[in-house]
Amino acid sequence: MANKTQYRQIPTSESQIKKRAKMNPLFRSEEITLCQMFIQPEAAYTSVSELGETGAVQFRDLNTEVNAFQRKFVSEVRRCDEMQRKIRYVEAELKKDGVKIRDCQEVPRAPNPREIIDLEAKLEKTENEIMELSQNAINLKTNYLELIELRHVLKKTQGFFYDENVISTEAMRNNMTQEDATGQGANQGRGRLGFIAGTIQRERVPAFERMLWRISRGNVFLRQAEMDETLEDPETGNTLYKTVFVAFFQGEELKNRIKKVCTGFHASLYPCPSANDEREEMLKGVLTRLEDLNMVLNQTQDHRSRVLHNVSKELPRWSIMVKKMKAIYHTMNLFNMDVTKKCLIGECWVPVLDLHKVQKALSDGSAAVGSTIPSFLNVIETNETKPTFNRTNKFTRGFQNLIDAYGVASYQEVNPALYTIITFPFLFGIMFGDLGHGFIMFAFGFWMVSGERKLGAKKSNNEIWNIFFGGRYIILLMGIFSMYTGFTYNDVFSKSMNIFGSKWRINYNESTIMSNPLLQLDPSSNDLMEGEIYPWGLDPIWQLGTNKIIFLNSYKMKLSIIFGVVHMIFGVCMSTVNHNFFRRRVYILLEFLPQIIFLVLLFAYMVFMMFFKWVLYNPKAIPPHSPGCAPSVLIMFINMMLFKKSPPLHGCNEYMFTDQELLQKIFVFIGLLCIPWMLLGKPLYIMCTRKNNNKVHNGHNGDVNQAMEMTPETPEELAPAAHSESHGHEEEPLSEIFIHQAIHTIEYVLSTVSHTASYLRLWALSLAHAQLSEVLWNMVLALGLKSDDPIKGPIMITIMFAAWACFTLAILVMMEGLSAFLHTLRLHWVEFMSKFYEGLGYVFQPFSFKLILDETDE
Repeated sequence: MANKTQYRQIPTSESQIKKRAKMNPLFRSEEITLCQMFIQPEAAYTSVSELGETGAVQFRDLNTEVNAFQRKFVSEVRRCDEMQRKIRYVEAELKKDGVKIRDCQEVPRAPNPREIIDLEAKLEKTENEIMELSQNAINLKTNYLELIELRHVLKKTQGFFYDENVISTEAMRNNMTQEDATGQGANQGRGRLGFIAGTIQRERVPAFERMLWRISRGNVFLRQAEMDETLEDPETGNTLYKTVFVAFFQGEELKNRIKKVCTGFHASLYPCPSANDEREEMLKGVLTRLEDLNMVLNQTQDHRSRVLHNVSKELPRWSIMVKKMKAIYHTMNLFNMDVTKKCLIGECWVPVLDLHKVQKALSDGSAAVGSTIPSFLNVIETNETKPTFNRTNKFTRGFQNLIDAYGVASYQEVNPALYTIITFPFLFGIMFGDLGHGFIMFAFGFWMVSGERKLGAKKSNNEIWNIFFGGRYIILLMGIFSMYTGFTYNDVFSKSMNIFGSKWRINYNESTIMSNPLLQLDPSSNDLMEGEIYPWGLDPIWQLGTNKIIFLNSYKMKLSIIFGVVHMIFGVCMSTVNHNFFRRRVYILLEFLPQIIFLVLLFAYMVFMMFFKWVLYNPKAIPPHSPGCAPSVLIMFINMMLFKKSPPLHGCNEYMFTDQELLQKIFVFIGLLCIPWMLLGKPLYIMCTRKNNNKVHNGHNGDVNQAMEMTPETPEELAPAAHSESHGHEEEPLSEIFIHQAIHTIEYVLSTVSHTASYLRLWALSLAHAQLSEVLWNMVLALGLKSDDPIKGPIMITIMFAAWACFTLAILVMMEGLSAFLHTLRLHWVEFMSKFYEGLGYVFQPFSFKLILDETDE
């Protein structure tokens, strides 16, 4: 049957809202509902503004078939774009002058329609004023630059005209006649030689000189001198290095050619009298004009600086207001107009807990403009997939991001982030376990957490720092758990602490100990004090044992298997919560029960045998319960699966207790029965359900009331069932269901083995970290500690300690920490979450001014 749009009244009282939120929002995503709002056009802007401040609504686009340039409020969006262009121009001018833009202390609200015109006028006036000041400054600087160049031309050319014989001699060398060189011309005493003076950029001088020689065939005499003073380009602000030149020539035709070459090389030409008195007089005038122009430039710069400083105080507010305006008009373009064109209609996803906030925002928006017709909100019943919204805080946000990086949870699916808060740093600590390295990580995390306000206010573009700061609480907890496991391992920078005193007592004399380098201590003797054990963790005496690595291998490997099996069992158990919530309780029998039985009877049984072996076999027991008779749990598990036997040692038993062989065969047989149970149970149930549904529809096709009487659930009880898998299975052929279930069964059976083995990475990384720390201590720091020289010793210790500290931070904390983090992430994403987590949802993205401003800042 086609789905019809249904409306229901929204809960308005606090008691009704609390009843809808019975579960911690971090346990599963919040309940989301689809709402339809009706807003009067005059109140639309203020109402959307209030909703943006609330940040509790995700709007849907009701104009998907309309082009973006044909929507109702596209002209207002363009106005906002134009205002943003003006703001960017002003920001560029502020940065050019080095004026600091202060952060806005109080975030302003979006301007009302009357304030928009005033804001637009202010931006227009500010832009014109700054453009006028900039253009005037460029003109004044250009004049100042020309006067500076003219001053250098007048000074440098003093040496070019000091001796008349120099020009005549050079003219002779350039094939000029002596008569022409000494004839009467425009300049007395210089014949008919003309000259052009100016400046050119220094890097262009060689090409300029070659070009003059070519066009004149060597008949141009060029004198040049570099300017000692660096100049500044008025428009770009770049540094200029220029050279003063004077080009002597003969004839008007050659003069025109030289001017064209100067124009092509962007050389600046200046008038320069040939007489010394005239040059001196012009130089005095230039210096006077420079002083006056310099004073005008300073006054102009002061005025520009005052204007920019005043603008810098208001610019952040203007920028935020324009961004909010643009976001409002973009959102209003998502609305649809009703048939009478007197009402705007919008659809949005709203968390049920925030319905009263949305209703209040609409009321405030209508009241702000004095609208006589209030806006109202309707809740629509829908079968569409709803967005996932997990309400987080600064502590839980980092852990939620870890889960969302794998996949956003399906709507109201169990959220693994709640358990990840503890399991993630704990599994990391098992791998990283070192009290010293954990303290370094804890100190770094504590520094970021304690100064989060100050550090968060400093907006950085460094992506690595932003990742560290965003996960500051994760780093803090990882450091705490690493310190805990390091204290349990009794491992501090590869050394042990003797806090409680070792419980081993050696009864041998000194000669026996010194003459036996590999003396073994028998745990069954009185060397270990009767009834005393080390209170917490490992006895520090293991630091001296040559079999330390053998013992730690066995100890950490068994711990990895134990924690791994417990973690997987917990993940399988979490699937029951999803089955119960989505009204799929029959799947508890068809999926969860065979899965948990298979996992417990095989792998949890192996964990039980580890504990049973630790209790049953002790050093003082006699065979068959002596340590030498203890069977390998791994070999026992392999023989159990293959129905094999291993011959025991002399005087020992193959099994740990009576009837163990029979019990293991029963466990394997039941485990094998669980495989067809998982393989066929769910598909056969769906097949039978479809047949029954077809019979019901065929027999009661016209009796709607009778069909309704057969449904015992109330509408509220049916709400979660809309997300069950039954709807999807009705569209899926039975053959596909059988294939998918076969893949799922094979994957689960094989993954129980591979995932259990995958948890051995806890043992491998912990062992590698401890051994690398020990090697670094022995190969670096211990070398400095061995020096006995009173002069070289302290220097050697200082150098070796610096090297050891650098290697510790770079390799053991940074690289090993990153490696352990990635492996812990994999254990959660694959080994744990695959047991119950689908992650097929999409995130709830509300229309929030705070989120919009944060994204634009980034």
